[in-house]
Amino acid sequence: MAAMAQANRPPEVKLICGMISADRELFEEARAAMTRVFGPEDLVSEVMDFDFTHYYDTEMGSPLYRRFVSFARRVQPDALVEAKWLTNALECDFATRRGGHPARPINLDPGYIENAKLVLASMKNFSHRVYLGKSVFGEVTLTYHKDGWKGFPWTFPDFASGRYDPFLLGARECLRAAGGEANS
Repeated sequence: MAAMAQANRPPEVKLICGMISADRELFEEARAAMTRVFGPEDLVSEVMDFDFTHYYDTEMGSPLYRRFVSFARRVQPDALVEAKWLTNALECDFATRRGGHPARPINLDPGYIENAKLVLASMKNFSHRVYLGKSVFGEVTLTYHKDGWKGFPWTFPDFASGRYDPFLLGARECLRAAGGEANS
């Protein structure tokens, strides 16, 4: 008779957050707010155009820009649920302080990187998302295999394009350097 699998603690992961805004100055304010909650950052991307979709233009304005930040402290994967709630609260705070103009001044999308994948959090269910708890769903957006990040049919076009790969590879390397699981 085969032995039953034993429960194990999952490897720690690197928390990241993607930011989208029409106001580049909000990236610095959001970074400062998130470091108060998630601890010090260890990697920040360049500011990039967010031009693969116009989905957010009505509520956020245009043109839109994208920036990423990763945090030095490793966390358990289930910390993503609380991270999503905290970033939603920060978004609401930015909207309130700006008087609702635009309706959503910044979009904060937390996720995590482990050596083999990028998982993003969402409050929206879909066929390829798994419920994590407290109204939060997780989506494996990219996997890392041999020489780089690979997408799926559902992967957002901007992530599938490879535009964010330098940041994602850097965050993965920060995780590995900090003693993250060494599978590749």
